[in-house]
Amino acid sequence: MIWYIIAGIFILLVLAVVLFFWWKTARTIRRLDDMLTAATDGTFSEQTFDESRLSALESRLARYLAASALSERNVREQKDQISALISDISHQTKTPVANLQLYAQLLSEQPLPPQGKDCVAALSAQADKLQTLIEALVKTSRLETGILALHPQSGEIAPVVERSVAQYAPKAAEKGITLTARQTEGSAVFDPKWTEEAVCNLLDNAVKYTPSGGTVTVEVKNYELFSAIWVSDTGPGISEGEQAKIFGRFYRAPGAYQTEGVGIGLYLTRQIAEKQGGYVKVESVPGKGSVFSLFLPRP
Repeated sequence: MIWYIIAGIFILLVLAVVLFFWWKTARTIRRLDDMLTAATDGTFSEQTFDESRLSALESRLARYLAASALSERNVREQKDQISALISDISHQTKTPVANLQLYAQLLSEQPLPPQGKDCVAALSAQADKLQTLIEALVKTSRLETGILALHPQSGEIAPVVERSVAQYAPKAAEKGITLTARQTEGSAVFDPKWTEEAVCNLLDNAVKYTPSGGTVTVEVKNYELFSAIWVSDTGPGISEGEQAKIFGRFYRAPGAYQTEGVGIGLYLTRQIAEKQGGYVKVESVPGKGSVFSLFLPRP
């Protein structure tokens, strides 16, 4: 009988120890959960000041959050400084660039030898390129720093596509390219002004790289979660190794240096897409053209 009593007491002691450690573990887990929740909310502060591991963990987490906050402030300040610098550059160069364009136009109206005309044409093209670059830099900088915010709203995509196509129809016709808009019906949540900017960037690339006699087609594809604006062309195409790089800032493919542009249009398009909860992708086969798709979330 005594052995049964001893065994029972032993079992109770074991259960008590197990329950104690379970309670202690559960309390630690709850505290860790509270710490992570407070860290996520930005309200974390140390509460345990002793030599325990939990106190040490709290101290390390506090140091980490402080360092993260400092790093975030530094990044924000750097972005603000870059934005201010670009805005200053834009302001200071506006008049000189306008003067360059004006003088180039005046020179082109003068009787010049063939070599002089070529120089004036090159001067005018470079002035236009500089103005385009500055404008693109300002837009990108303001988007990245949040100075210019997008305001997505539910709406029809067709008007944006029609305005974009109308802007590039003369340039396509001048180059002998057939630019058409097919099915454009569809709705999405987007900022009309900035989405038009993104579509125009895609059209600019398509018309720029498609040779005379080629075609550029714009159409809207509707899916369950997204509506996509497709811009397809019959240009030279993009190799698989280049497709992941072309959305980088200032990136120009090795074969694109003879073509006008500064390599920032696709980067800006990606920024616009991401800030609206969408994305942009490319499908291309060298020698058979490319398809750029701008995906926008559906309402």
